Amino acid sequence: MCGIAGEISWTGPADVEAVARITAALAPRGPDGSGVHAAGAIALGHRRLKIIDLSERGAQPMVDPGLGLTAVFNGCIYNYRELRTELEGHGYRFFSDSDTEVLLKAFHRWGAGCVERFLGMFAFAVAERDTGVLTLGRDRLGIKPLYLAEAPGRLRFASTLPALLAGGGVDTSIDPVALHHYMSFHAIVPAPRTILAGVRKLPPATVRTVKPDGSSTEHVYWRPVHTRRAEHAGMDARDWADAVLESLRVAVRRRMVADVPVGVLLSGGLDSSLVVALLAGEGQTGLKTFSVGFHAAGGESGDEFVYSDLVAEHFATDHRQILVDPARMLPAVDAAIAAMAEPMVSHDCVAFHLLSEEVARDVTVVQSGQGADEVLAGYSWYPPLAGVPRDRAVDAYLAGFADRPHGDMSSVLQRDWLLDHDPSRAFVAAHFAEPGADDTLDAALRIDSTIMLVDDPVKRVDNMTMAWGLEARVPFLDHEFVELAAACPPEHKLASGGKGVLKAAARGVVPDGVIDRPKGYFPVPAIRHLAGPFLDRVRDAVTDPVAVRRGLVRPDWVAAMLADPNTTRTNLGSNALWQVALLEMWLQERGI
Repeated sequence: MCGIAGEISWTGPADVEAVARITAALAPRGPDGSGVHAAGAIALGHRRLKIIDLSERGAQPMVDPGLGLTAVFNGCIYNYRELRTELEGHGYRFFSDSDTEVLLKAFHRWGAGCVERFLGMFAFAVAERDTGVLTLGRDRLGIKPLYLAEAPGRLRFASTLPALLAGGGVDTSIDPVALHHYMSFHAIVPAPRTILAGVRKLPPATVRTVKPDGSSTEHVYWRPVHTRRAEHAGMDARDWADAVLESLRVAVRRRMVADVPVGVLLSGGLDSSLVVALLAGEGQTGLKTFSVGFHAAGGESGDEFVYSDLVAEHFATDHRQILVDPARMLPAVDAAIAAMAEPMVSHDCVAFHLLSEEVARDVTVVQSGQGADEVLAGYSWYPPLAGVPRDRAVDAYLAGFADRPHGDMSSVLQRDWLLDHDPSRAFVAAHFAEPGADDTLDAALRIDSTIMLVDDPVKRVDNMTMAWGLEARVPFLDHEFVELAAACPPEHKLASGGKGVLKAAARGVVPDGVIDRPKGYFPVPAIRHLAGPFLDRVRDAVTDPVAVRRGLVRPDWVAAMLADPNTTRTNLGSNALWQVALLEMWLQERGI
């Protein structure tokens, strides 16, 4: 829920007008209210989406004069009621029923370490009146975003990158290392970088403390350990399936916390179907579920309604099947790009954008199955990593995951953007070298669940849902569930073609037809197979004079791709021309 913004200055009063512009740019994330609070060197802004405590007592920025604290908060602390009871036992008194006020009191009681007590998704800023210190925090899995723009004399932050641009004074030049990551990791630019040199993002599970003189420190407060643990000794495959099911049941139950109805984005795959089943098991009746589909193109089906209908009928949900009119598709491409905090190449973005537009008419909160594949080894590149020696782990991972090797960059990028080193391989190697992962598959699941997941499917769902004032909750990224999955032996996750332990857990809970179906993806055929007006839109972007002057991509490569737009694909099957065009369209949308 919500969008947050702010500035801390160490050369004078904060620029309140700039913070107000940044806050206004976040309006789609918070259509229910807005506010700006300034006190000397710190100004905070907020756009509100009402989900918990719908009264004005829950409005933000939230000021507690008695504690000398002011906060802006995005997300939800699912255990806020339990924490409130604990804090009341310490003598704290509350003026609202919001989780934001629980954050304020928890920060006063436990300092920045309060994040370790939170179960939820969040990005926040807390300003201390008496010390002038600003504390920024982000949840363990990076479900809620936080972008930073530092310039001489000040630091600004916001829930989206484009909002920071509205404040002005941002270096919008392309970061060459980030470009390399973008071209290697299907548009993923891992934190702290973004594609723009002047904008960074706070990494997940990180607290940053900024002092009045501009000095700052960062603390990483959580990392899942992908090793076997003594407390799980003797557990067999059935025991693991039972443990996974119970942990997911708890995660789903936690995400029912809201003062508004909660629905489900139902793709028809195992992950979202199991979420529906567990909500039904919690006594949810009349549960609203939503599925989206598209007309076929290029010989590829555009929907999986047969499976979502099966689940909806089995659990008697209030189901809405949304078949997108082809006439809506091209405008939706530009609308989805406008909603992207960073360029994201997945065609799923358009699907989620269109789905969210429809869903937001009926509910304000939905649960989603995002994250299960990265946590429980559901993708095709995981089985080949089993048993690979650690000295070959990085090469094996990149062979399955990377879009193209470093040596192929020269065939796509112009000379000025080529690097004499391979920063993407170095990034993966550094993460694989960290302690806490027993073997190659463990290391791959760790980097995917804590790094790659954050800046692809998680960001995609957040951006596209929040564009319509819709909050998405992801039970598969409950941090306790992720910790359990990390400890699960790889052979249980790889069983049954991937996610074996989840399939075993789901048996008898969801229809067998959903468990045993071939793995599907969120198809948007009109973008996977570029033709007609979609190809025209791509051609306009990559041949625009702005793109030509920018000079990222070789003209001969562009010409070859436009002549044959659907043959050349990245390692994981994405359209290579779309990858480059998407970046240009995103930059041009922002006037860069």
